[in-house]
Amino acid sequence: MSVHVFTGALIGLEATPIEVEADARNGLSKFFIVGLPDAMVQEARERVKSAIKQSCYAFPRFTVVVNLAPADVRKYGTLYDLPIAAAIIATKEPLAPTIVNSTIMAGELALNGTLRPIHGALSLAGLAKSHGYEQLIVPLENVKEAALIDGVRVYGATHLTEVMDHLRGTRELPVTPHQRISCDDTPIPGMDFRAVRGQETAKRALEIAAAGNHNVLMQGPPGSGKTMLAKCYPTILPPLDPSELLETTRMWSVAGLLDPKRGYVASRPFRSPHHTASGVSLVGGGAIPRPGEISLAHRGVLFLDEFLEFPRPVLENLRQPLEDGIVSVTRVQQTVTYPARFNLIAAMNPCPCGYATDLDRQCTCGPFQIQNYQKRLSGPLLDRIDLRLDVPKVPTGQLMDLSSGEPSASIRKRVIDARNIQRERSKSTGALTNSELSSNAIRTKIPIDIEAKQFLEHAVERLQLSARSYFRLLKVSRTIADLATTATILQEHVAEALQYRKRTEL
Repeated sequence: MSVHVFTGALIGLEATPIEVEADARNGLSKFFIVGLPDAMVQEARERVKSAIKQSCYAFPRFTVVVNLAPADVRKYGTLYDLPIAAAIIATKEPLAPTIVNSTIMAGELALNGTLRPIHGALSLAGLAKSHGYEQLIVPLENVKEAALIDGVRVYGATHLTEVMDHLRGTRELPVTPHQRISCDDTPIPGMDFRAVRGQETAKRALEIAAAGNHNVLMQGPPGSGKTMLAKCYPTILPPLDPSELLETTRMWSVAGLLDPKRGYVASRPFRSPHHTASGVSLVGGGAIPRPGEISLAHRGVLFLDEFLEFPRPVLENLRQPLEDGIVSVTRVQQTVTYPARFNLIAAMNPCPCGYATDLDRQCTCGPFQIQNYQKRLSGPLLDRIDLRLDVPKVPTGQLMDLSSGEPSASIRKRVIDARNIQRERSKSTGALTNSELSSNAIRTKIPIDIEAKQFLEHAVERLQLSARSYFRLLKVSRTIADLATTATILQEHVAEALQYRKRTEL
């Protein structure tokens, strides 16, 4: 007898419906899984067989064939254990058709039949809603994230027997109520800007970056405060809005990094990979495609310390994500696209020894060494970084100054006010932040004073800047105007944006 149940396959952040068919027929006692399964799915045969027997169900003493349809979609992971087991049991113990046909299920099975958490439960909940399935059964640890999607009844189970009782209609699993999103408006814990002595220009640049989601490159000698400024940066970022929270949570769910106790990502991610990170770890990929650091930093911060110590091919991988906000990972069998709308904060030394711009310490590098070192940063990549600034060494006497600087809370309030202006503007531009503005939106929706426009055009010609630089300067100018609550971009806003567009060459 052939039976079927339903689950989903993860392709990037999306899930596609999968029909799990099981057939037990006369023949030798063999167990086959077909339908383009990977090694982990093939290993499910032993887990499923043991779980069925230890849950007091009889495993068929015939040839059992399980088909995962459609067969042209590669199936990865352990989420198929539960639907495979349910389909096999159903060949001998009929299920309630109305329940089965309206249910998506997924879960990893232990040998004793207990359910273990899976990756991507939030994507499966989205699949259930978009394809008209009324119910979703997942392991209990995954119910909070799945319940973020309204319009689907989410059931959490701890054992295979509970799922089978539910599918037969003899004992319903408890429903998890829809989890309302609570965006955390409290500042991210971390170092406060009031602890930073001096560096007022850098603080201002980071405020502009936070307000408009602009990319930043800081250059300075060791110990000048670049890393400290970067660690303070998350404390001035605005809270995630509901749509951003769902995007970020779905990414972390697929990556298996979500905290099951809360069920969603409450604050903006801050990722800081080491400079020895490979291209795959940064961009994503692998035999089984997984999101990389740039996608895990989606709607948050990607901090790359010792920027030029990263291999050049790794840095060049940032070009497309910085421009488009997505990254495409291509493999022989499929292409997966992940969102990667991150805020890049990079820090670098001016030369191999680090002291080329230090007035108190002599640089030991020759001109040729410095030139080769800075050539690691290509022009096209540098062109995608909006704010570039020097972070000079703070005088020793200023380090012991008892007067504190402006706290992060005050800066954060201005940033949130500027973001609110941009959110209101997004109704006509379609861009959540100024960094996402299209060139057409800048031309038609962003007013600029005639003197400011002439000043900018003259500066672009004088400095021989690219068309990309021209539009990025306009975006930064718009952010500066938002911080000043000015409807029109003025010459003073353009002038400030230009001072952050310096070259990094010495």
